Amino acid sequence: MSSLEISSSSFNQETKLPLSPPLVEDSAFEPPGKDINEVEEESKDIIKFTSEQLSVDEVSQLVISPFCGAISLFVGTTRNNFEGKKVISLEYEAYLPMAENEVRKICSDIRQKWPVKHVAVFHRLGLVPVSEASIIIAVSSAHRTASLEAVSYAIDTLKAKVPIWKKPVF
Repeated sequence: MSSLEISSSSFNQETKLPLSPPLVEDSAFEPPGKDINEVEEESKDIIKFTSEQLSVDEVSQLVISPFCGAISLFVGTTRNNFEGKKVISLEYEAYLPMAENEVRKICSDIRQKWPVKHVAVFHRLGLVPVSEASIIIAVSSAHRTASLEAVSYAIDTLKAKVPIWKKPVF
């Protein structure tokens, strides 16, 4: 007999678990103060340009929400080659006032197109060595499709519209 058959034959279809625990009168159980549906969490856009090394953990933590079942991330890293030449780092520059404004527009566009909760866009400036992150985009939403599509839109639009320039260092 295979392990699947053993597992199947040992399953008791008559056993049913309760949908919720039985209530016990006069118990010490106290329901929480507010139901999760009663508390509204404010959506946020977090935008940061920095010369410091980027952390995937830090950025993903910023978009966590109890209302969301999905967090999608895009992490852009420095490759070790460009047009057949060996790259040791990329150097990024940005016109910050315009770059920040354009990223805010991207966040606004995302909110008009998809039901997302939080959006974080972190971009590194200065020298970014091979294998380190130059950009991290994180989006949280109730379901995966919205966050995945929003992240894809964010990186494509950022590359097309935001005044950030990169120069390979060979």
